[in-house]
Amino acid sequence: MWADVRQVADGTYLVHGSNTNWVILTEGDAATLVDTGYPGDRERVLASLAQVGSSPEAVAAVLITHAHNDHLGSAEFLRAAYGTPVLAHEAEVPHARREFLHQVSVGQVLRNGLRPGVLPWAVHALRSGGTAKVPVSVAQAFPTGGPLDLPGRPVPVFTPGHTDGHCAFHLPQTGALIAGDALASGHPTSRIEGPHLLPDMFHHERARAVASLDVLAGLEGDLLLPGHGPLYRGPVREAALRARERAL
Repeated sequence: MWADVRQVADGTYLVHGSNTNWVILTEGDAATLVDTGYPGDRERVLASLAQVGSSPEAVAAVLITHAHNDHLGSAEFLRAAYGTPVLAHEAEVPHARREFLHQVSVGQVLRNGLRPGVLPWAVHALRSGGTAKVPVSVAQAFPTGGPLDLPGRPVPVFTPGHTDGHCAFHLPQTGALIAGDALASGHPTSRIEGPHLLPDMFHHERARAVASLDVLAGLEGDLLLPGHGPLYRGPVREAALRARERAL
C-alpha cells in the first residue's frame, strides 16, 4: 500500500491517512512516530515508514498527542509486535490504557447528525475502527521540561482540553508544530478552512481547549502540522490566535 507522505522539512514528514494525519521524524533510519491514525490505517502507517527509509523495527518510540482511536490506532500493535515504547503525557497515560474514555459518543454524533459532513464522517470512522477497543496495555509517561531524547528532538507542549492530557510537540530546529487536535486546518465535519478548533462535540472541555490556543500562540515557527487537515504555512502564533478568534 502507498501512503500520502509529504516531506515538510529535513527529517520531518507529514502523512495524511484516512481523515487523520501522523508525523514521522527521522535521523538516519531511526524514527519517532507521532500518532498512528485509525486502526484501519495500519497498512498506511507501515507503508509510510518504508517510504521515508525507515521501518517499524527502527521506530524509537510512538508519541501520542492524545488517545482517541483515530490517533491511537496502531500504537498497541507496534508495542506488541516490535516492542516499541508508547509515550504520552502523564495525564493521558490512563486514557491510552482505557482506564476511562474521553471520546465523542454515539449520542453526540446523532445529535449533530444534521450538520454538514457529520454522517459521512461517522460512517468512515466506524469502518476505520473508530469504536474499536485498542488500549495500550503498557503506556508510559514521557519526561517534561525540554526536548525528548528521540529522533527529531520533539519538545512536549501540554495543551489540555481536547482531552485531559492532550499534548502537542514543538520542533524548534525546524520551526514546526505538531498540533494533534489542539489546532486543525480542516476536518470533514467542518466547513472552516485554515486554522481552527475542531467542532465542539469532539472536545472533552472546550474552554480548556480554547485556553490552550494561547499556549500555542507563544511558540515560534512557521509550519503547522495538524492532526486533521493540510499542512499550514505561516506563523504558528498567528494560526493559534486566528483559531482563538474563530472559537469565541
